[in-house]
Amino acid sequence: MIRRHFFLIAAGVALVLMILAGGAKLMLGGKAEGQGGPAGRATAVSQVKVGERPFTDRIEVLGVAKGRQSVTITSNTTELITAVHFTDGQLVSRGQVLVTLKDDQETADIAQAQANLDQAKRNYDRWKTLADKGIAPRATAEQNLAAYESAKAALASAKAQRLDRVIRAPFAGRVGISDVAPGTLIAPGGAIVSLDDASVVRVDFSVPDRYLATLRDGLPIKASPDALPGETFQGQIAQIDTRIDAATRAIKARAEFPNPGGRLKPGMLVKVAIDQGVRQGLAVPEAAVQFEGQQASVFLVAKGEKGQVARRTNITTGLTADGFVEIRSGLKAGDVVVADGLNRVQDGGAVRDVAKPAGGPGGPGGQGGGKPGQDRKAG
Repeated sequence: MIRRHFFLIAAGVALVLMILAGGAKLMLGGKAEGQGGPAGRATAVSQVKVGERPFTDRIEVLGVAKGRQSVTITSNTTELITAVHFTDGQLVSRGQVLVTLKDDQETADIAQAQANLDQAKRNYDRWKTLADKGIAPRATAEQNLAAYESAKAALASAKAQRLDRVIRAPFAGRVGISDVAPGTLIAPGGAIVSLDDASVVRVDFSVPDRYLATLRDGLPIKASPDALPGETFQGQIAQIDTRIDAATRAIKARAEFPNPGGRLKPGMLVKVAIDQGVRQGLAVPEAAVQFEGQQASVFLVAKGEKGQVARRTNITTGLTADGFVEIRSGLKAGDVVVADGLNRVQDGGAVRDVAKPAGGPGGPGGQGGGKPGQDRKAG
């Protein structure tokens, strides 16, 4: 009995000693980690020097492309189509016949009007001769002259009615896809085919009135269609509206773009960009900037007691272009910031460089730093 109690007591003491040893190990291990871990040694990061880059102030708005002239060909009467003189997508010239409508009645009316005109002319000639000889009253000759003139007007009207049965292209352009065919009954206003003159494409867009001083006729402008990624078309502002919309405080403008290859199609959604000028600005790579809500910050590398340390510094940003962010305030030229590895850096923590500061050509301070920056959309 005593021996059994002795073994139980011994087991309990051993368990307590094991627990105490484990706790001491954890404490010593945590202390060692704190002394030799990331917080106790310099974090390896790449650094970049703040330099200048060219940035372009740009107004960007959306617009819809349309042809210089666009129309949907219709009929002004209800009639059957007897002939179609075009094929889908064909280029047509001004005045070219597109569709012929049934004109049997109009042809008959012309024949009747012509016969009436011939008879009226004969009557007038006879009565005029008699009046000139004094045999018939002059008034009778004048009445026949009026009948003759009326017959000429009736013939002209009959011919005009038949012209309405021949539908021609009002201007040169390209016709679209049509479903009409001989035998189709066309009603007034019914679409026959679309016709677009897309040799020059127009884009109407609205710009906030605060940019009114920038706009002028002939100002160069660029268009980038969503349907043609990577393609840019050069044009100019052709017209600026005379009024500002009182509700939106925006003014409407029209730009024209040469379109010799026909790449721009009416109806395309395009992004219109107006460059306001190029300027130099301080810049750092996008990877070097952290955003918390509306506040942007970088880790500024400075000298500490035992080497370089990273200090979180709030900045004001501007434009973003080609992987670089413009710095409006908070940094100066020549400052060095942490370029990447921000998730490993602590405010006030020691850092060491693993790459040379990028201040040469191709960096923010160099001459090969890519394309100018672009403004965000102008509302």
